[in-house]
Amino acid sequence: MTLKAIGTIAVALLAAAVPAHSQTYPARDIRVVVGLPAGSGGDVIARYYADKLSQVAGKPVIVENRPGMILSAGADAVAKSPPDGYTILITSVTSSHAANLFNFKKLPYDPIKDFTPVATLQRSYFILMVRPEAPWKSVAELTAAMKEKGAKATYAYGSPPALASAELYKARTGLQAVGVPYKTAMASLPEMFRGELDFQFIDATQGTPLIQGGKLRGLAVTAGQRIPGTNMPTMAESANIPEFDIAPTWGVLLPAGAPPAIVARLETWFAEIMRMEATREFLARTYGAPFPGGSKALAEFIPKEIKKWEQLARLAKIVPQ
Repeated sequence: MTLKAIGTIAVALLAAAVPAHSQTYPARDIRVVVGLPAGSGGDVIARYYADKLSQVAGKPVIVENRPGMILSAGADAVAKSPPDGYTILITSVTSSHAANLFNFKKLPYDPIKDFTPVATLQRSYFILMVRPEAPWKSVAELTAAMKEKGAKATYAYGSPPALASAELYKARTGLQAVGVPYKTAMASLPEMFRGELDFQFIDATQGTPLIQGGKLRGLAVTAGQRIPGTNMPTMAESANIPEFDIAPTWGVLLPAGAPPAIVARLETWFAEIMRMEATREFLARTYGAPFPGGSKALAEFIPKEIKKWEQLARLAKIVPQ
């Protein structure tokens, strides 16, 4: 038997070993679940990748918003879906798979056992903001003013990274500001504009246009290093908190037990999306940083992120709700 014949037989055997539904995937519409309200910063991110997935997969991709439990309601919906590749979670794994383990007493899913990792996408960061009429032009000035206000100081939060950022800031500077929860950062803006809230951390996707439009003033970024294109210092340097490095990472997951062939196909498609010029432009426009990686990279990242947030939760003295 020739080598060519052997190769032909091997290919045929490999094809036979792959389930038929995996060979024809996708045969129908794909559903992407995002655990945030429509129009939120995270929703903008998820919808971009869903749109590009539709282009490369050649099938419609429908985005379904399942807000609740700060991204965990969406994650739970996917964890309980059939592992056939037609229900995909695009999420800030930093929130839904790491931080929420310490924000809630019990999650309805296991962030490791109940999911199949597919790909990493991007990292983002948050900005410490105050209203433009406020007299505080730096983190040092804000800190001094909040110490003077004591327990009368208030801040808003609409996600785990925003809450952790504020609580770490408080713990390390000795503030007593009281946190006020909102479904999204945008929902808090009327109170921010009226001066009923002193400060908050808002994700850069939505926060930067507010700064550029003069509606809020940015004082510092939560990333561990300065962000190109911004003139703001980091919280690590401006608040003298060396361990301050909060930059949520976005990823793609399927329910546990997803067929490896479908995982591999999605992994390839998302790698293609990450190489697109349109993606580079989107990240520049929304102030995100590319963080491409496959299923193995995401599988290795999640346990490390959980460990990091366990330490952050302890540092920030976050009490599970």
